[in-house]
Amino acid sequence: MNPEELLGQNEGEAPKESPLISLKKDLEFYKDTLREVAVDIMVEGLSAYPIFVAHQHEVALGEMILDSKELGTNWSIQASTLEEFVEKSIIQHSKREMFIQSFKPADDFMCVFAIVPEGANFIYYPYK
Repeated sequence: MNPEELLGQNEGEAPKESPLISLKKDLEFYKDTLREVAVDIMVEGLSAYPIFVAHQHEVALGEMILDSKELGTNWSIQASTLEEFVEKSIIQHSKREMFIQSFKPADDFMCVFAIVPEGANFIYYPYK
């Protein structure tokens, strides 16, 4: 078996670019707006743990704040909170405290729940 077959590539075909590369580009573009939304979530007392859901398809989580179709970007962003993630059992109630302990300062980092075809994961991306 060729290495290309293991990677899901056909001969002569360029390797697929990771969707996380386009996510990084969009987060750079969105970061000032996301910081404002995170501060609003915390100041309004909605949550001390804002989470941004990054996706390229429809998701029923949080509220749409940046629509890729309207902005001509690759990723849409929805604003959510730790409380919604626990309520919808994305984060198990028993893991809530562990999540809080690992949560990076929301003044310096955005917490992004990136959803890709292979699954989803949390990413902390600096505002600066």
